Amino acid sequence: MRLNSGHLLLAALIVSTISCGKGKSPEKSKEKPPAPVATAVASTRTIPVVLEAVGAVEAYSSVLIRSQVNGEITSVSFREGQDVAAGQVLFTLDRRATDAAIRKADATLARLVAVQKNAGANADRYEKLVADGIVTREQYESYRTQAESAAADVAAARAELENLRVQLSYLTIRSPLAGRTGNLAVNRGNMVKSNETTLVTINQIRPIYVSFAIPERDLPRIRQFLARGRLKVEARLPGVSGPPETGEVTFLDNTVDPATATIKLKGTFANSGSRLWPGQFATIHLTLATLADAVVVPNQAVQTGQQGQYLFVVGGDNTAEMRPVKVGVSHEGMTVIEQGLKSGEAVVIDGQMRVMRRERCR
Repeated sequence: MRLNSGHLLLAALIVSTISCGKGKSPEKSKEKPPAPVATAVASTRTIPVVLEAVGAVEAYSSVLIRSQVNGEITSVSFREGQDVAAGQVLFTLDRRATDAAIRKADATLARLVAVQKNAGANADRYEKLVADGIVTREQYESYRTQAESAAADVAAARAELENLRVQLSYLTIRSPLAGRTGNLAVNRGNMVKSNETTLVTINQIRPIYVSFAIPERDLPRIRQFLARGRLKVEARLPGVSGPPETGEVTFLDNTVDPATATIKLKGTFANSGSRLWPGQFATIHLTLATLADAVVVPNQAVQTGQQGQYLFVVGGDNTAEMRPVKVGVSHEGMTVIEQGLKSGEAVVIDGQMRVMRRERCR
């Protein structure tokens, strides 16, 4: 049933015929004119149970790119603010000295391999001779020791060569993840030191996080619904039209902040259109459940007094009754009335002050 919020009626209050003066009979009191008010009809709808919060957009992951070795930057292979793929080359450092060291290590390894081969052959020959009693065991042990020493030299040379190749790999700096580059801090031709200067920062923004906090009192409900399955979350950016970004809750902190009595959550969003940007603020709508056939009225119908919340309900004889109600959640301008009102009843949505004045004695 659609709400008829634009209609006006004249509500003649029951209390208007009650005398305000002490000792005067009701028959002699002057009847007040009816009060013009706007009304709407309560209806039933399916209403989502939504928590609203303010969230901060955060990069899904962020990496500070630094050089692991000292050297001169010889090339920069990207533009500031460019999207880069995982493994894409970002910087190249001068590799001439390392290339020369690798060539030298290769030659050293080749020489030591030859020495090892010869020492091994001598040790094998003397092993047979000592078995035949031609040479002493002391002579054989000397050659065996030389062969073992040569093998150790070869292993050390191979390790040195491998280390140089690792150092060479450090001279080509690649992106460890797919993301968007920020400000380029060091240009080509500059010298950099190992693990000292941040060359560029890369933020992964697809997917992306939005972190937000909810009051501690809502934690039991959050845990209850998370235990049942996924929790949908929406993010709306201020001043941005169009549908909201949708995601799901992927993180619930393990501690309530005692200073604010809130607990932190994170929603993960695909962010395929890159609308969400690290550092932005967004309005978060966290959908917990849906209420089927809920009785709803416009928000402006609900009033708050000393005894709690109430409505002015208009009867069939165009008289208004102040009725206490139990109010539930609100959504898109509508408030759920959990107790005290039935679907189809008319309520005052504008002019409540005129109705109230007629309840007071002048």
